[in-house]
Amino acid sequence: MHTGATGPVARAMHGDILVVTIDNPPVNALGVDVRRGLAAAIDAAGADAAVKAVLIVGSGKTFIGGADIREFGKPPMAPFLPDVCNGIEACSKPVIAVIHGAALGGGLEIALAAHYRLALPAAKLGLPEVALGLLPGAGGTQRTPRLIGAAAALDLMLSGRHAGAAEAAKLGLVDRVVDGADPLAAGLAYAQELVQGGAPVRRTRDATQLADTHAQRAAIDSARAETAKKSRGLFSPLKIVDAVQGALELPFDEGQALERKLFLECLDSPQRAGLVHAFFAERETARAPETRNAKPRPINSIGVVGGGTMGAGIAVAVLDAGLPVTMIERDDEALARGRKHVEKVYDGLIAKGRITQDAKDATIARFNGSTSYDALAQADLVIEAVFEDMAVKHAVFAELDRVCKPGAVLATNTSYLDIDAIAAAISRPQDVVGLHFFSPANIMKLLEIVVPAKVADDVVATAFNLAKKLRKVPVRAGVCDGFIGNRILAVYGQAAQAMMEDGASPYQIDKALRDFGYPMGPFQVSDLAGGDIGWATRKRRAPTRDPRARYVQIADRLCERGWFGQKTGRGYYLYPDGARVGTPDPEVEAIIDAERERAGKAPRSFSDAEIVRRYLAAMINEGANVVHQKIALRPLDVDVTFVHGYGFPRYRGGPMHYADTVGLPSILADIREFAQEDPLFWQPSPLLVELVEKGANFASLNQSA
Repeated sequence: MHTGATGPVARAMHGDILVVTIDNPPVNALGVDVRRGLAAAIDAAGADAAVKAVLIVGSGKTFIGGADIREFGKPPMAPFLPDVCNGIEACSKPVIAVIHGAALGGGLEIALAAHYRLALPAAKLGLPEVALGLLPGAGGTQRTPRLIGAAAALDLMLSGRHAGAAEAAKLGLVDRVVDGADPLAAGLAYAQELVQGGAPVRRTRDATQLADTHAQRAAIDSARAETAKKSRGLFSPLKIVDAVQGALELPFDEGQALERKLFLECLDSPQRAGLVHAFFAERETARAPETRNAKPRPINSIGVVGGGTMGAGIAVAVLDAGLPVTMIERDDEALARGRKHVEKVYDGLIAKGRITQDAKDATIARFNGSTSYDALAQADLVIEAVFEDMAVKHAVFAELDRVCKPGAVLATNTSYLDIDAIAAAISRPQDVVGLHFFSPANIMKLLEIVVPAKVADDVVATAFNLAKKLRKVPVRAGVCDGFIGNRILAVYGQAAQAMMEDGASPYQIDKALRDFGYPMGPFQVSDLAGGDIGWATRKRRAPTRDPRARYVQIADRLCERGWFGQKTGRGYYLYPDGARVGTPDPEVEAIIDAERERAGKAPRSFSDAEIVRRYLAAMINEGANVVHQKIALRPLDVDVTFVHGYGFPRYRGGPMHYADTVGLPSILADIREFAQEDPLFWQPSPLLVELVEKGANFASLNQSA
């Protein structure tokens, strides 16, 4: 047996099989040295008469996790991945890929270029390029449909989801699944079987799943219609459909040239820059200064105080992570309601065929309830999710202080209240942290981790570790009214209210923001969340409101009528017979007219572009204040908060990234223009002014945390 290696790609003969091992930790990413090593190995195999077959295997826990993100944004270096894949496919000896762990993006494209594919049970196969505003650009859009048909290929590429080994075999993406955890042993056995059976070189470019042209065209047309409806302004999904149409209509080489052209168009799109920014920003927010030098405390059991919508959603998120939950409510009736809220989520999943009754039963077996705080005596972490009132929170924390074991982490899910004040009222302020979940807590990805003055570093590290267990996207926030997200929301919410009083209808404002890329406009969101929540906050803040500040009363008029949105059948919109989508309400328009008259505002018309400019200028300006005051560590923390918690279109990267793409001088000019009519509200953030004077942008502040 002779061996050789070029950097992270090793070659070794096992009998007459050349084993090519990729060893580029942590995920065997396809950096330039890996591409060179693969190309060289295939050339060597072709030139060596002793080699009867080639086996490509990944070392460690994965096959190939995809492109090397360290090369993002840098000039590409040869050999390019499409050429490496074509070289593998053109090899005169059978090439076998053995997939264990992840084969994603370019990793799956390497496997597709091989002539045979074997998977181990833990394999995960996917083409997730759409999440970065791209399409599979190394033959993925041409080989996948030829191998498994247009419908299945488009489903994988447009969703970016991962298919497990069994599904991959069913689709025809892999030839065989074998039990075991040793890819080399499994791969060698399969390769020897193929060589002994005289298996031919079988090129995926010649696969015939697109042969039924009529059925395949129907699948492509259907995907195109669905994508146009669902992808809401996204650039790359329709390009993926175009590329698959090319696979159906063009010879392979021409199809690959079309794929390259479309790939470069995606690469050039500002959406790709926004999506890549969002991707890297999420990796950054998952770390905080406190997590660098402190180890998390162990979390094996969790308590939740409060069984309302939020408490139940948090309980489901924890149960889904495989942890036991003890829920505390004030009496048996409230506890029964809390349990019902939790069960309803799983019953909904059963009804959709997503889980079985047995799976629900196994999960619910980890759920306990009690009306006594003593049941939390052994909990490692307790999350309080009760009514947003300081006296109520103090009462809960006094009980937690009494019953919880030393070292238990005590978390509050408050949206606005002062966590320093909550912590100061008990004997162990070092154990208190904010965990601000977003509703519905079992679905929404964002988790604001709010760091009070006296908290211990290992408590913050524990909160970040919990976020990881719950598969949440954590963002570190400082203590202030509303933290990052709700503090900024209060400001751009006021801008939307002012535009409404000045002449824009709530329906026009919502539409302008949907067209910008939001799934819903601010008035639809208010109706979904419940107008009474904002009303309670406004009443709480009334005593400290600046008497000179403009205060629009339209929302109060609706709340005084009990019109809180979807749950009451009407808010800004009408929801007849429990409808989920509202219709405009002439009575609301009449209330708005009366309020304009009362406030002495002569209505004027707004263009959709002006609505978006004002809304985002308010958001960006307050985002700059939040960074300036160190409530957010960096602008990217604001971006991640808004992409994951507030519906900001991901492909625009977040409000601070968007501000950089528009240009900070132009944002500042807008704010100064708007300040002529309301100088108190439109005060430029000192940070924004400073950056414009220096000729710098928000991205320049993302390096330091």
